[in-house]
Amino acid sequence: MDWVTGLVPGGKENYNACLIIVDRFRKSMRCLPFHKEDTAMDTSLIFWNNIISTFRVPKMSISYRDPKFTSELWTNLYDMLGTNLSFSTAYHLKTDGLAERMNQTMEEILRRNTRTIKDTPMTGVPFYQQSNGL
Repeated sequence: MDWVTGLVPGGKENYNACLIIVDRFRKSMRCLPFHKEDTAMDTSLIFWNNIISTFRVPKMSISYRDPKFTSELWTNLYDMLGTNLSFSTAYHLKTDGLAERMNQTMEEILRRNTRTIKDTPMTGVPFYQQSNGL
């Protein structure tokens, strides 16, 4: 899990970031719209509603050391689910090379399309994911 931030806010929700979640088993990813200012509670609720309820409880999760992911709330949630929560260092290819590559790809798509559409690039995320095989 990692963040793409600094996006142009827009649309009715004014999202300005997205959470990239990569499933290494399926070699797929999800890009969930967020506000950079969202709390650990907001993050965990969106994660629960979009990932756990849709797919399954992950056996293991590798995350960037963002304070939202290292918070007591997040670690307690993972303990209750029986999931191993590990943290990586930025651009460490052995632990999160696939995630870093997908982050770069999605960030490039979002930033490129910010220049070509009036609305927020976040409104097109499902289309971008599908059309790019992500």
